[in-house]
Amino acid sequence: MRIVVGMSGGVDSSVAAYLLKKQGYDVVGVFMNNWEEADEGGVCTAERDWSDVRDVCDTIGIPYYGVNFAREYMDRVFSHFLDEYRRGRTPNPDVMCNREIKFAPLLNFALSLDAEKLATGHFAGVEKRADGRYHLLRAKDENKDQTYFLSTITQEQLSRAMFPVTNLTKQEIRALAREAGIPVSEKKDSTGVCFIGERNFKRFLSEYLPAQPGDIATPEGEIVGRHDGLMYYTLGQRRGLGIGGRGTCERWFVVDKDLKTNRLIVQQGADSPLLYSVGGLAETASWIAGAPPVADGQTLECMARFRHRQPLSPVRITPRGSDVEMEFLTTQRAITPGQTVAFYLEDECLGGAVIQSAYRQNA
Repeated sequence: MRIVVGMSGGVDSSVAAYLLKKQGYDVVGVFMNNWEEADEGGVCTAERDWSDVRDVCDTIGIPYYGVNFAREYMDRVFSHFLDEYRRGRTPNPDVMCNREIKFAPLLNFALSLDAEKLATGHFAGVEKRADGRYHLLRAKDENKDQTYFLSTITQEQLSRAMFPVTNLTKQEIRALAREAGIPVSEKKDSTGVCFIGERNFKRFLSEYLPAQPGDIATPEGEIVGRHDGLMYYTLGQRRGLGIGGRGTCERWFVVDKDLKTNRLIVQQGADSPLLYSVGGLAETASWIAGAPPVADGQTLECMARFRHRQPLSPVRITPRGSDVEMEFLTTQRAITPGQTVAFYLEDECLGGAVIQSAYRQNA
């Protein structure tokens, strides 16, 4: 069986390719370049990663290709990223990248090479069960579980997916890489959004969207400072507000954005009731099974994750068309419009949706 491995130049996808080759599969490595701009230091990280992929593939003895999906990424992911920030929301482009790029044009490229599966270095499991469907399962290492980022892929996409390192810890992966002489065994894990890299986020975003400075105000309307543009801030943020010691001398936190008045609303204290929600509405739901887990208008108690690595929290959900009403069985802090919420039942990720709004506990 031929398997294409989506290789990033990191240790996880490198070990995934190595393990598959060791198991006797016909393995082909593919590196996709989704972003062509250099960082602030003039370094194009894609070039460095592509070099690492070539070295790894030569080491383990597999053929490799490089493909350029920069145009597709711009059209399907980055344009959405900018639109969300224009709306004052905080998107998660990595979730969209998996559905719209890795398991779309990259998967199609893999199929054009007569591959039966596309493998990646994600920490997630996939299993075909007695119902004939493919199920997305949480990884062994809960701290590394990446089903959150895969929560909106389709049943067809999942049926072609393989995640060879899902039952390994990071320490085990690096140990395997060292034993095999894989040159990226000690390479640092990438963090943050891929196309931003190590750059200053505020400076990066200002290159694409015009900033509209405005007032920073308390919920009561007292002006306490100036902001550089609502798009630079997210709910629960406490750093970079530039507000001096006032009032109780506690830290200030972003609790809301008023798009109509272009005001950033802040309040002192991490336990501000304005940061806590008892429910919310999510939109554009994507269910991995192809349909919601319960009929439209019916309720289901399950678990949810509102951010990567956040502990699972109990929720009661009610699908309504492409929307999902959510009742939080424990209050949630800083639920942020534009972010993804992923839903779980036992060991399985059911799907995901985009948070549209949150219902505050004092409303």
